[in-house]
Amino acid sequence: MAAPLTLLLIVAVTIRAVLFRSSLAELILERVEVVSPLNAWKRVVEGLALLDLGVSPYSGDVFHETPLMIYLFHFMVDYAEIVFMIADGLTAVALYLSIQTYNKNVFRKQKYALESDRYPADCLELLRSPKEMFYIPLKVAMFYLLNPFTILSCVAKSTCGLNNAIIALFILCTLKGSALLSGILLALATYQSIYPLTLFAPALLFFLQRLYIPVNLRRSSFWFFTLQYAFIYVGSLVVITGLSFFLLGSWDFIPSVYGFIFSVPDLTPNIGLFWYFFAEMFEHFRLFFICVFQINVFFYTIPLSIKLKEHPVFLIFMQIAIISIFKSYPTVGDVALYMAFLPAWSHLYRFLRNIFLVSCVLLACSALFPVLWHLWIYAGSANSNFYYAITLLFNFGQILLVSDYFYAYLRREHHLTHGLYLKKKDGTEATLVLK
Repeated sequence: MAAPLTLLLIVAVTIRAVLFRSSLAELILERVEVVSPLNAWKRVVEGLALLDLGVSPYSGDVFHETPLMIYLFHFMVDYAEIVFMIADGLTAVALYLSIQTYNKNVFRKQKYALESDRYPADCLELLRSPKEMFYIPLKVAMFYLLNPFTILSCVAKSTCGLNNAIIALFILCTLKGSALLSGILLALATYQSIYPLTLFAPALLFFLQRLYIPVNLRRSSFWFFTLQYAFIYVGSLVVITGLSFFLLGSWDFIPSVYGFIFSVPDLTPNIGLFWYFFAEMFEHFRLFFICVFQINVFFYTIPLSIKLKEHPVFLIFMQIAIISIFKSYPTVGDVALYMAFLPAWSHLYRFLRNIFLVSCVLLACSALFPVLWHLWIYAGSANSNFYYAITLLFNFGQILLVSDYFYAYLRREHHLTHGLYLKKKDGTEATLVLK
């Protein structure tokens, strides 16, 4: 599989290199769907200019990236295009290896369950074959590298691509069983944008499952490993934050980065749910609704962790999708990361109910974003309501997509336990309902 992956990387790099040298690069750099006030390259350049003048990059209200990011580009600014292409390639390779490892684990568990005769006789058609799983890692890498959302994000030099690389490496280290590297990379991802904090639960559940430690609050082994992993995570986060203070010489970055993420002061339009709502919000209601909106990212972690405690890898996918939908400043680069996992769940296609509708909605919205933006900003024949309407529809499509995969995953697991053809007590065919 090394040759197809290498060819894929060459094709992906070529496409990006051509676009970097084209006249489209400047246009993409300005697209509000691709960049946000947090990760826009122009803001990074402004921060670098302030740093070169000996002024704190956080003294104004322009730069909102982390200190480690600005110091990285302080030395690599002349090679920024190469850095972003390498980040995309690294993400794709990490996802490729992650899914490869996951498929091996799934096949091994499936083999043991077959040998112990755990599956009902009528659900053997639901089992996955090695031939079916062989090309899935390559498809995942292809879905990431050749996704127009990923390409646009890279050409716009959005730092979202670097955040995706960190999360992909965290997933790889988790699936490979390295708790130390997993905790460090999760701390680095959290340091970058806070929201990956929710990935702590699925990572912990994966390690507990790998070490055959039951999720039982009365077991000392459970608490010992939980505290051990939490110590690695929190300790790494403290060290990274301390290093940022050492580099910058002040704590200015905390309100400028994390305060900016949580308080959402910049209402530049994007593909998220925050900007229009808070532009219309009365000031005395603002704090309450900020809390309501922000809690969405974190609220679903506990119920999903309870429901999917035996399936931590699928839980990681769900959490990444929730972050990309409900974060305060989302871009298409965030969407591209969780969409790359869709080939890994190709065995769920027979149980999906709305995939055609969702595909049409997402494609139509992607095409209409620039159209309605032009009508609003340049032609003056539309207003912000038009653009926010398509934003709402795009997020509705994402929510429908994620909930459909959630339903399909649970339904397949139910069939693997109780059989494919379910009957009621009176002998009629039963229908599964997700509640």
